[in-house]
Amino acid sequence: MTRKSKKERNAEQVIRQSKVRAGARAKRRPSRDDIARMFLWQMIVGVQNRRKDPKKVLARVRDEIVDGLVVQGFDGDESMDVFDALALKYADGLYPFRPKRHLGDKATTRSG
Repeated sequence: MTRKSKKERNAEQVIRQSKVRAGARAKRRPSRDDIARMFLWQMIVGVQNRRKDPKKVLARVRDEIVDGLVVQGFDGDESMDVFDALALKYADGLYPFRPKRHLGDKATTRSG
C-alpha cells in the first residue's frame, strides 16, 4: 500500500476536524480557549472585588503570565499591554462575553 499524498491527508484531516467540531457543538462542549477566557475574567474580577490592594495583586498575576508568554517566545512588553488592556476591559465586572449563538437558546442555562 502506498502512502497517501499530503493533499489527501490534509483533506481527510479537514473532514475529521469538521466532525470533531460538530460533535463539540452538539454536546455544547467548551473549548480550551472558552475555559481560559472565563478563568481570566473571573480571576481579574475576583481580585478587584476581594483584595485590599488589587493593583498589586494583578501586577503580580500579570508578571507571572507574561513570564510564561516570554518563555513561549512572545514579546514581554506586548504581552503586558494585552494583559493590561484585558484587565481594564474586565475592571467594571460586567460580563464581557457574547452569547454563543451556535449553542442555541440554552446558552444562558447551567447544567448541574
